Amino acid sequence: MQVILLQDVKGQGKKGQVIEVNEGYARNFLIKKGLAEAATANKLNDIKQKKAAQEYHKAEELKAMQALAAEIKGKNFTVKIKAGQGGKVFGSVTAANISDAMQQAGYSVDKKKIVLSQPIKNVGEYDVDVKLMEGVASKIKVTVIGE
Repeated sequence: MQVILLQDVKGQGKKGQVIEVNEGYARNFLIKKGLAEAATANKLNDIKQKKAAQEYHKAEELKAMQALAAEIKGKNFTVKIKAGQGGKVFGSVTAANISDAMQQAGYSVDKKKIVLSQPIKNVGEYDVDVKLMEGVASKIKVTVIGE
C-alpha cells in the first residue's frame, strides 16, 4: 500500500515522501497515529505540483542571488568607525557594520552572509567574501575610514 508521510518516521522516510508499506502497518499504525495518509491520485498530484512550485521558487531565488552577486562584485563599500592614532580601530569592524554600509548603498545583504577571514582592526582597504547562498559568492572591497 502506498502512503504519504505526514511526519518523519524512523526507518521509513521523511515528511512528504511517498512510500510503499504493508497494508496492516499502514492502517493500524501509520494512519491511526496520524503519521501518514493513504496515497490517492489527487494527493499524489498535489505533492507533484508542490514540488514543482518549490523547485521553480528555488530557481528564481538562485537567479536573483546570481544577479546580486554579479552586481556587487568588486564594488567598494565604506565603513566609518572610531579610530585612534596610527589608524588603530577601537574594537573591530564586524559583518554587521559592513552589512549596514551595503544597505546604505542600496544592497540588502544579511550580516550572516558576509565572511570575514579575520577581524578588521585597522584603517585601510580590505577584500571581503560575501556568500549569498550555496554556490553563489562574490568578493567586495571594504574601505575602513577613521572618524
